[in-house]
Amino acid sequence: MDDGTFRGVKPVHVRVCGLQVRINRKPSPWTFLERFTKHNEDGVKTESSRDSESWSSRGAKTILDDVDADMPPGSLTAIIGGSGSGKTTLLNVMSKRIGTKRLRTTGVTTFNDSEDINTVRSAYVMQQDILIPSLTVRETLQYAADLRLPPPTTKAERQDIVEKVILELGLKECANTRIGNNVHKGCSGGEKRRTSIGVQLLGNASVLFCDEPTTGLDAYSAFQIIQTLKTLARHGRTVIISIHAPRSEIWNLFDRVILLSHGSVLYSGSADASLQHFRQCGHEIPPFVNPAEFLIDLSAIDNRSEELEKDSYVRVNELKNAWRYKDDKYPENPRQQPASPNEIEKASHVPASEPKDHQSESQDVNPLKEIIDSGGTQPEPSSRLNVGNKQKTSLYRQVRVLTVRDFKVTSRDRMGCLGAIFEAIGMGILTGWIFLNLDESMTGIKSREGELYTAAALQSYLILLFETYRLTIDIQSFDRERNEGVADISAFLASRRISRFLLEDLPVPLLYSLISYFMVGYRIDSSQFLVFFSVVLLNQYIAVCLAMLCVSVSREFAVASLIGNLSFTLQSMCSGFFVPASQIPVYTRWLKWTAYCFYSFGALAANEFIGPSGSGQGHFYDCPYSNDPSDPACEAYTGRYIMQSLNLPDNWVWRPMVILVAYAIAFYLGAGIVLKYWKFEIEVAQALKSNKDTSAGKEKIIARPAEAVREVEIGLDKYGLDIEKRNFLGYKTGRIPILQSITASFAPGKINVIMGPSGSGKTSLLNSMANRLHSNLFTGYSYSGNILYNGAVPSSDVIRSVSSFVTQDDDALMPLLTVRETLHFAAGLRLPSWMSKEEKSRRAEDILLKMGLKDCADNIIGSEFKKGISGGERRRVSIATQILTDPKVLLLDEPTSGLDAFTATSIIDVLSGLAAEGRTLILSIHQSRSDVFSSFSNILLLARGGFPVYSGKCTDMLSYFQSLGYQCPQTTNPSDFVLDLITVDLQHEAREAASRQKVQRLIQNWDNAQNGLMKLPSRIAQPAELGSLKKQMNPFRVTYPLVLRRSAKNICRQPEILMARIMQPIGMGAILAIFFAPLHHNYVSVQARMGLVQQFTSLYFVGMLENLAIYPMERDLFYREREDGCYSIEAFILSYTTLEVPLQIPTALAFGALAGIATDLKRTVVFWLISAFNCFCIVSCGESVGIMFCTFFSHVGFSVQIMSVLLSIATILGGILSLNIPGFLQALNYLSPVKYSIANVASYAMDGQTFTCGQAERLSNGQCPISTGQDVLDLYNLDANPWLNLVGTAIATVVYRVVAYLLLKLARTHWDLGKLRSHRCKRESMTDESRSEIDNVIGEGR
Repeated sequence: MDDGTFRGVKPVHVRVCGLQVRINRKPSPWTFLERFTKHNEDGVKTESSRDSESWSSRGAKTILDDVDADMPPGSLTAIIGGSGSGKTTLLNVMSKRIGTKRLRTTGVTTFNDSEDINTVRSAYVMQQDILIPSLTVRETLQYAADLRLPPPTTKAERQDIVEKVILELGLKECANTRIGNNVHKGCSGGEKRRTSIGVQLLGNASVLFCDEPTTGLDAYSAFQIIQTLKTLARHGRTVIISIHAPRSEIWNLFDRVILLSHGSVLYSGSADASLQHFRQCGHEIPPFVNPAEFLIDLSAIDNRSEELEKDSYVRVNELKNAWRYKDDKYPENPRQQPASPNEIEKASHVPASEPKDHQSESQDVNPLKEIIDSGGTQPEPSSRLNVGNKQKTSLYRQVRVLTVRDFKVTSRDRMGCLGAIFEAIGMGILTGWIFLNLDESMTGIKSREGELYTAAALQSYLILLFETYRLTIDIQSFDRERNEGVADISAFLASRRISRFLLEDLPVPLLYSLISYFMVGYRIDSSQFLVFFSVVLLNQYIAVCLAMLCVSVSREFAVASLIGNLSFTLQSMCSGFFVPASQIPVYTRWLKWTAYCFYSFGALAANEFIGPSGSGQGHFYDCPYSNDPSDPACEAYTGRYIMQSLNLPDNWVWRPMVILVAYAIAFYLGAGIVLKYWKFEIEVAQALKSNKDTSAGKEKIIARPAEAVREVEIGLDKYGLDIEKRNFLGYKTGRIPILQSITASFAPGKINVIMGPSGSGKTSLLNSMANRLHSNLFTGYSYSGNILYNGAVPSSDVIRSVSSFVTQDDDALMPLLTVRETLHFAAGLRLPSWMSKEEKSRRAEDILLKMGLKDCADNIIGSEFKKGISGGERRRVSIATQILTDPKVLLLDEPTSGLDAFTATSIIDVLSGLAAEGRTLILSIHQSRSDVFSSFSNILLLARGGFPVYSGKCTDMLSYFQSLGYQCPQTTNPSDFVLDLITVDLQHEAREAASRQKVQRLIQNWDNAQNGLMKLPSRIAQPAELGSLKKQMNPFRVTYPLVLRRSAKNICRQPEILMARIMQPIGMGAILAIFFAPLHHNYVSVQARMGLVQQFTSLYFVGMLENLAIYPMERDLFYREREDGCYSIEAFILSYTTLEVPLQIPTALAFGALAGIATDLKRTVVFWLISAFNCFCIVSCGESVGIMFCTFFSHVGFSVQIMSVLLSIATILGGILSLNIPGFLQALNYLSPVKYSIANVASYAMDGQTFTCGQAERLSNGQCPISTGQDVLDLYNLDANPWLNLVGTAIATVVYRVVAYLLLKLARTHWDLGKLRSHRCKRESMTDESRSEIDNVIGEGR
């Protein structure tokens, strides 16, 4: 490999001197404006002496305190410490990734004596895996290489590097597997973690920062990752990582160590000298103890009891002072020289658990060594590589790579593409049907105007909503790549539109135009159709460009949709359709020239009424008085008169189209400018005070005697699991085996563990045991064998009643609640109703202390936009919420993942106490320290592919493998030994073949031996026992107020969402008042008044947008807690509804005052209340529609498309945009609340109104065409009983919410039926006698 790849890097010496980080926990009222303040080049706001005193008086908290560190090139530095010790903050500050004004730093971080990190190539591996779910591992890495490896590397070279990185990271077997997400399963958590690391490795950085690179990995994979980083470091790179619980072999790879405790340094220097330093401080490491675990234990604050907390604080303070006043902290170290080839080979050693014949294979070559080995560390002078500066790929390559990637991602989003096409076809057919074959009468002319407005504005509005929602998700990848310096703003903007041209930007407007144009009955003229399609196409581009601008301002959908919705409302008011220009107040009349809807509606109107040529009187429609267009009586039927009545210029086709092009460009340029200068940053949350007594619960958990607890023994009888993939038609397209005929037993009263490498099916097994795998349209689950509870096959109700499940992710937490509030609400919802409120609170405080959460008890959980507690603390909160419930069976997926060694040990101690009470605990685990392993009882070992390798007692495991010729060394952690033993080495071809054969032998040996080793009960021992284990959900009177209070707290702490909910109707009302007030009483004002009434239908979309900002998150949390049996569907839907009302009532009253009173639609108190009532009802119906479709479809983007079409049709059918509605649609319109709302608002608004007209407007008989409000109602077919329509609006509001509730209930029941069908399939293979006994058990349980 030539010099243009991984060989040439500039050595960088990183130094940290006197680094202190403090955070202002008081929110600033000027946070919104401060985003435009100037930041320094590093992105970190440094504190000047002038303002430091005033800033420090605000109540700041110190996160890092006087940190010094020295990290020379060629070194691997590990930052270790407990959760919340400041490891991630230190990495972020060193890498200059923090740019918030609430975070202040003193001290400096230098890179070769320069404070500017942009002078060197750096990369950062985040703790979260931000990957594109629809790409495979190979595709992800290939696109990363194309973006990160600068020219003149060739395509072949980049592909070669990617393949070697895949081998190095052990990703060979999942290279063609999609990343996946929580909806569509793909790679395992460990495989995603390794892919994230691989993406950053491809940047060929001189400085590599890694935040918890081994979290979620098994011990063998973790060792391989650190070994790779060590190899990179030995060749001149500076590698800095934070790590929680490294195994002893990993410790030996560290060159330097920084030990933190609550932000203070206990040690920073050579790893080899660290143990000597602590020995001098009086802390001797015991024999056969992992040094990393020893140091983390020293730095930990044990707050599980007052005595332990006091002792640990004394110890930590002594160590802190010992290091602070140490004289020889930083002896002069010569700059590390490049490693020799022998050292590289030494860094690539395999773990001791490999058989000796595997270790001596001389033909094996480290693939990363092939990439970087050049016989020396200093790169030779070459024109192909600039190692001194940060070099980007060209803009052309960025655009090309991002375009290809985005095209692939978009085409694989089947629901998204289907939604876009459905929207175009659906809107085309339905609007064409509503306006089917319009005649050329006066009614037809008015309907034409309505359809032209639909094409000019409403169609693009639907695109605006969908693109805004989708961008809030898609832009996360760009934000990451932009921060890493691999993607420019211009490349992102250009590639997004190019990639979607053939998929959406062209097909959507083309399909809509082809369908609606000819169904409506516009003239069959190629040039006229071309103009129609061109305007619709330009509107498509304007909508997506405006959506980009909205999301550039805010990543929150609530705020972005508020900006987009109010912008469109302003645009539609200026279009000239709803309110004639002569009726607009003079001070706002000029705004029409700034509105793109004015130009698009004008262009389509001129195209229809005048024609593309723009000559003569325009098109002459069917005048009932004469066939002569010059006849004064027929003037109103000429195109030119219609254009004049709309206050639009005559020759108005081509100039508006040019202006529309300018609008699209301006919006996109504006988005680029905002992305460049609008500093998007994660807010750091403020700690909230609590009045709770933190001393409560310091007493130990008193273990109940095991005989007082009903014990549950869980067995797996030849249990298997396959995933079935289906296409759109429901036909099976593939079958993926996940678990292979597992027979195992998990005993009560002990900790049972499931271990195996990434991709072995551990999480899938736990999910299936917890009854959490639910089939959907494209993915089905097929089971074989049985899961047995005390020898019986349990029902889904029994499983949910007796078991609790701690998932691997921590999504089931309210982001804006504090840790204490989370546990107290969980205790109230999950603990039985016979416990008093005080008992539940004591239980919550007890668990809070036992889980080591005292120090963060009053900190909020946090989200992707607001920084809260650390990842390890979130993990502990998730576990705490489940062990609160006193479950008979507790399933935990990676409970120690992301935790430091001390905290992991503490959690295992808590779990051991729970198991001692007679519970059945089953947990999957990746890495465990040796003293923790002794706490395990039964173990199930799974190889990749879900093949069992061993199942039985932990004490018998080593002797079993010894009988097969695999001896565990006395100084090796048993868990590390077995994971190394059953993992296929994918880094080297020869070792891969040998290790694969070894694993196959182990699988075959266990398959032959398990029948003799394990006997599962074939009969039910106690028929009545299983059913009696069922636990009742707390009653509605208990759960409803708790769910309501919890949601209210969470929402009230999100000012963006609150502002959006409040400002949506109020902002719309203000815009209407600006454009319509004051309404006149002449003939021309009739159109303006009815246009204002039509705007009430826009509130339908407001309700949908308010729902999308909250409901998807609330829904996902409810689904999780519903699986745990926390509360009922009734409690959830009623609390959601109750939370809406206090927000909707005042905003509805404000809207009624602005739209009804301020505009002089009718200035009476009664009409104000009627307007407010209709606003409340329509918004509520919009929320109900959102609940329906977001429940029915998990793909929220697809739901947005479907809802937008239906709401648009309801808007058109309201009675003002279309005067002639087909009979079938008229009948269907009775299901729409908009019909009743428009009818009663129009009736009340026109009651008693009189209108005047000018001489030119009078009919031939001298009368005004419209003189009373009744004439208006007759014209629009709205002459109906207003009271009945008002009642109809109220009934529709209630019915819509009831239907939403029923759909939610049906959705959850449907999944239970799916499980029942699966249960029936299992029963077919059982004997009649066994089925009878199981039925007796389940029957008695009922």
